[in-house]
Amino acid sequence: MKTFSCNINIVSSVRRIKSKASILLEQKYSDRREKQKPRIGFALTTSEFYDKMASKLKQLQSKACQASQFLSKHGTTYYKQLIEQNKQYIQEPATVEKCNELSKQLFYTRLASLPSRNEAFWKELDHVKNLWKNKQELHVEQAGIAALFGLECFAWFCAGEIVGRGFTFTGYYV
Repeated sequence: MKTFSCNINIVSSVRRIKSKASILLEQKYSDRREKQKPRIGFALTTSEFYDKMASKLKQLQSKACQASQFLSKHGTTYYKQLIEQNKQYIQEPATVEKCNELSKQLFYTRLASLPSRNEAFWKELDHVKNLWKNKQELHVEQAGIAALFGLECFAWFCAGEIVGRGFTFTGYYV
């Protein structure tokens, strides 16, 4: 069994990043130093921030090390158990022809289910129309659920827009 080594020297990398970032911040904010107010509340200085991040990075490294060790010990057992439990779904021999046949079966099965999906969609739409007509009888709980559903739809829309823009929040790359 192959084990993974977890002796990654992250601390030195963090120190290098810390020194480079502190130099850049020093150059950028050197003229503002006189105007700087004393910090209040939970604000951190740059060095405190990087020390905190270095400690979090060490914790993350140890958790990743534990996870990789667990997977190296128990991963094959889990794989074998999963295959054994689901062997009725495995097609032997796994040939290209068999894979093509299964993909066609899946495609035409989904295509055949379109009329029932269409019927279910129109039933749901009629139910929503009926709720909108009788909105005086609408309970607060139902209105809250509808508002949360609308908020979730909007959030997925925003996530799709961000992904479509190439993971930027501000706009498109030109």
